[in-house]
Amino acid sequence: MTPSVVLYTKPGCHLCDVAREVVEVVCAEADLDHAEVDIWDDPFSADRFADRIPVVTVDDRVIAHFRVDPDVLRAAIGAP
Repeated sequence: MTPSVVLYTKPGCHLCDVAREVVEVVCAEADLDHAEVDIWDDPFSADRFADRIPVVTVDDRVIAHFRVDPDVLRAAIGAP
């Protein structure tokens, strides 16, 4: 089963820009797609993550917030 990677962001967030780069690189290495959700477009996500943005989930499990460690993301998606 292919892991589901989601990056939760909000506009104007400089940490989100850094996290996006990490997610894009790691997912590209693993030939894996990812989704990005602007929390202001999704009330549930806004309530859940507003104070921890950016947040990265893999299969709905939070694996990072604020800063994304590429090795932690690789391990979470099962990439070498």
